[in-house]
This record gives sequence, structure tokens and C-alpha cells, in this order.
Amino acid sequence: MSGVTIQKSKIRAEKGMVVLPIEEYKKLLLRAVPTFYLSGKAAERIDRLVKDGFTDLKRGKVKRIKSLADLD
Repeated sequence: MSGVTIQKSKIRAEKGMVVLPIEEYKKLLLRAVPTFYLSGKAAERIDRLVKDGFTDLKRGKVKRIKSLADLD
């Protein structure tokens, strides 16, 4: 069996390293959440919703809940 040498400085620079068997990696890829890119009015609408949400969070206007049953 052959070995693999990875420099410690490279691991530190990358803030860690993960080694997975190919099959495990493929399963991980299948379970990954897809990335969607919006443009135009849809993107502007989502950006505004996120910005408003962060503003409300900073002002303390949000209600933290543990379950959807806690909603009034």
C-alpha cells in the first residue's frame, strides 16, 4: 500500500483536511443542498427580505421559537 504525504503547513493554511472513501464522498454529494442563483426582480426581492430580517433581528423585533407550535 502506498502512502500520502500532506504538509502540516498546507493543513493549517486550509484549516483542516478531510479524507473520505469515494463511496462516502458520492453519498455526501447526493445529500448536499443545491445552490440556486436568482437574478432580476426575484433576486432583489429575496435580498430585501434578508436585509429586512437582519434589521428586525438587530432591533429585537424577532421572536425566537423552539417549535412551529409556539407561533401565535
